[in-house]
Amino acid sequence: MALDPKDITPAIIRNVAIIAHVDHGKTTLVDQLLKQSGNFRVGELEKLMGGQHDLIMDSNPLERERGITILSKNCAVSYARPVKGGADGAIEQFHINIIDTPGHADFGGEVERVLRLADGCLLLVDSSEGAMPQTRFVLSKAIEFGLRPIVVVNKCDRPDARIAEVINEVFDLLVELGADDHALDFPIVYSSGRAGWATMDQDAAIAAAGRDHLPSDDDADLRPVFEAIVDHIPRPKVDDTKPLQMLITTLDYNDYVGRIGIGRVFNGRIRHGQPVVVIKRDGKMLQDRPAKILRFIGLGRVETQEVIAGDICALVGLTSVDIGDTIADPENPSALPPVKVDEPTLTMVFRVNDSPFAGMEGEYVTSRQIRERLDKELRSNVALRVEAGGGAGEEFIVSGRGLLHLGILLETMRREGFELAVGKPQVVIKEIDGVEHEPIEWLVIDAPNAVVGSAMELVGSRKGEVKSMEPRGDAVTHMAFEIPARGLIGLRSRLLTATQGQAIMHHTFERFAPVSGPPQRRQQGVLVANETGSVTTHACELMAERGVLFVSPGDKVYAGQIVGEHNRDNDLVVNITRLKHLSNVRASSKEATIVLKPARKMTLEACLEYIEDDELVEIAPATVRMRKRVLDESLRKRSERQTRDKEAAV
Repeated sequence: MALDPKDITPAIIRNVAIIAHVDHGKTTLVDQLLKQSGNFRVGELEKLMGGQHDLIMDSNPLERERGITILSKNCAVSYARPVKGGADGAIEQFHINIIDTPGHADFGGEVERVLRLADGCLLLVDSSEGAMPQTRFVLSKAIEFGLRPIVVVNKCDRPDARIAEVINEVFDLLVELGADDHALDFPIVYSSGRAGWATMDQDAAIAAAGRDHLPSDDDADLRPVFEAIVDHIPRPKVDDTKPLQMLITTLDYNDYVGRIGIGRVFNGRIRHGQPVVVIKRDGKMLQDRPAKILRFIGLGRVETQEVIAGDICALVGLTSVDIGDTIADPENPSALPPVKVDEPTLTMVFRVNDSPFAGMEGEYVTSRQIRERLDKELRSNVALRVEAGGGAGEEFIVSGRGLLHLGILLETMRREGFELAVGKPQVVIKEIDGVEHEPIEWLVIDAPNAVVGSAMELVGSRKGEVKSMEPRGDAVTHMAFEIPARGLIGLRSRLLTATQGQAIMHHTFERFAPVSGPPQRRQQGVLVANETGSVTTHACELMAERGVLFVSPGDKVYAGQIVGEHNRDNDLVVNITRLKHLSNVRASSKEATIVLKPARKMTLEACLEYIEDDELVEIAPATVRMRKRVLDESLRKRSERQTRDKEAAV
């Protein structure tokens, strides 16, 4: 049963963020908490399920396709329990704001942005994998914001669960990150988000390994998680008698009302129609008045007349609002510290598509349209940076947290009808005390024992340094490395090939260190088309011995497009549109059945990892192609000759 807005006071509000490494079960647990909260009618949540895991909170199409959380989201539930030591039948109710966050390191900006909303956090840790790279990152940010964690050991029903060791890993990690004694005395909940049960009893959780229920209690539910939130997450430290202060941490958009600013009221209270001052990040102040105030109830928003300090709400109708702005009292305008996020580690050049097939698929193809779309993304994507590049306004230098971060942006733009070309991802080089520094990442690989050598050899060739190795069960080895960020570009696909698809890798930013040697280059050359036309079966048959093709018979190609990978280290120009000339002489192989090797289908992220400095990825709504930056063969050879002459002169 939802609380009456008049009954909500700071004493009963609990703002909790759920943070964890990727695939440790954050969104699944939130979905189960929603189902067991009793705030929804039968079948109401089931209608919202979707994607490969029937998730509710992951509502974005890309999230459901990939099975990952990309955008942080918040919802609110009411929780009631008997009053401890009170009269029979007396209950107390709580208003719990739950904030679900992404687990990938590339979306760390989302985590940093929304932790300002919370007063505490649930740190989910997989009962088998334990503390992973993103666990370290999100926990360090929680400590930085002064949030006390509640540790939830999730997936306790895994047959390979090692609960006691995982708790020790979390404790050691907290000590390493400099947590105070209060944070080190963390409460522990043992759960299975998928099965929908939780317990505070470690022995009962250990007994549940490999089972689909809690042996000691067949009717167990997630009540211990709610109880831990209510008992251990502190009430908001606010004062609703002070002048209004509200920090905007998220933006939404509606075609009818425009921008919607979402944030937390830190002091005072905000009322419908109340005049306010919007304090921008640069200190500029704008007089305004919200048309509507929306409170979060369940998964939706409900219009309300007033929101008090400590609660989270959405403001509709503000003329100009951005992430990091402070909504304040006009008579006592005082800004809150803005949202701070870590610097980007990867940069990429976005440019107008100038291939022969430009404009055939895309609706938005000009530099002005690309610039407007990037400006729009900057308003909500706080970890992104955009600068003007060369080429008379035709290029933009876009910086982000990683390849997945920028890849998701490109995939979103592609689905919106944009057409553009992008260059090879480059790591961000910082100059510190006159010395060039590059980002170093903490890389973790879990691989079967039989392929550990192949994984270590591959990482070692990219200047990775082994930091630790330990067994995980009888068949898997857990390895930790420090590796330059540029060594990670293209590593995932090669690691899967080297380990027969059995290795699992995760990484997160660690620090900056002096640049160590020249970058890693691709070992194989490419096959480049020399004519525009359709790919023929005859040409594919002739090219089979030259390497692996990226195109199939019937595909349209143009001169300068990359159509395959050469089996040697040099580029080869080929005629992939060659026709088989007919004659009146019967060939001896006329009746032979020709079986073509299947083409290697390259995804957007795979293309971004694959290309070199002289190549581009052409992105259109229906196709993704790779091409040479200079399409004409003679001009390309001249450019390569000039580059070699410059290098020889140096």
